[in-house]
Amino acid sequence: MARQKAARRCSSRTLHIKPQYFSQFSNRFTLRQCGKDVVLSGLEFSIHMSQSAKSVSELAALVGGRVAGKAETQIQRVASLDTAAKGDISYVEDEKFFEAATNSRASCLIVPENSSLSLRCQIAVKNPKLAFALIAEVLHPPKQREPEIHQSAVIAETADIALEVFIGAFVCVGENSTVGSGTQIRAGAKLGDNVTVGADCVIHPNVFLEDGVTIGDRVILHAGVVIGADGFGYVRSDMGYHKFPQIGTVVIEDDVELGANTTVDRGALGLTRIGRGTKLDNMVHVGHNCDIGERVVIAAQTGISGSVTIEDDCVIGGQVGFGDHIRVQSGAVIGSKAGVLPGKIVRPGVWWGIPIQPLDEYKRLNAHLSRVPAMRDELKELKDRVKELEQQLLKRDR
Repeated sequence: MARQKAARRCSSRTLHIKPQYFSQFSNRFTLRQCGKDVVLSGLEFSIHMSQSAKSVSELAALVGGRVAGKAETQIQRVASLDTAAKGDISYVEDEKFFEAATNSRASCLIVPENSSLSLRCQIAVKNPKLAFALIAEVLHPPKQREPEIHQSAVIAETADIALEVFIGAFVCVGENSTVGSGTQIRAGAKLGDNVTVGADCVIHPNVFLEDGVTIGDRVILHAGVVIGADGFGYVRSDMGYHKFPQIGTVVIEDDVELGANTTVDRGALGLTRIGRGTKLDNMVHVGHNCDIGERVVIAAQTGISGSVTIEDDCVIGGQVGFGDHIRVQSGAVIGSKAGVLPGKIVRPGVWWGIPIQPLDEYKRLNAHLSRVPAMRDELKELKDRVKELEQQLLKRDR
């Protein structure tokens, strides 16, 4: 309790640093004492400090890489090439960054197999960016909350909450809903009735899961996500628009991640599904009765109308607009700001434009469009010359 009181007396704009990290900052900032910790106050920055250092050899074993240099070097953090310092690891995968890699202050770099680089300490792998991501997960694991149910949470008596669950302030869990072990439900989130949430999920603040929704394991839902709202379905009548029943549900499969303020509408009479391993960016809308396959990636502000099917392993750019009843076949890539007309079948390949067309055709069309102003001037000149010739012929005939 004494320690907690001492901490409260420190400024809210204070960074606490453990003694073992003094050397990291003492030569850069002014330190002062606060209780048993040394702190930096009045500064606005973030420092990503690993919980425990790993040797280069340990990290290489993790990613199946080959070490050149001092394998015992201790690594504490990941960093970019230009900001890396002692104790950091970074990566390079493109030859145009090799010079920057040579000048980097990182203690170790992840490099492509068979590259020409010869650094003081490096790990050679097939996919440097993937290896970097795997190492980042080890050095900077996601924040874990201790199991707790906040006293302000409202949980129905019929709800089934597993052990090792974190439920934050003002969370609501409805009747007959289930929450799996290891899941975190953060402040202000709402689970309706008959909702199922699997194990090891992270549900960020102000996420709404409406009645009957099913969420798989290891799903991440960022702030403001709404799953299971009514679809946009109406029937025209003499009196205007009459609401079509929206009584289906939504299933989000394992390992899906939905970005902030993304919305997934429930099926009208059936199911809206997002398949295993799919990732949606912020502010994506998925209409009712859509079927999104596995390992699909969709960038921000894309809007998907009702009854669209996107098969496995597709890539969708940002701000793409989908009409209804479209089928996108497995492996297709659709570029940003494209428009897909209702009912279209999009075959494998790279597509771009409004309406979408194969990328090579899109490039040719845009090349022609860039010549339109010059062609307009040429056409005007030709018309003037034709008119002049016509006048000369008329004079001759007279």
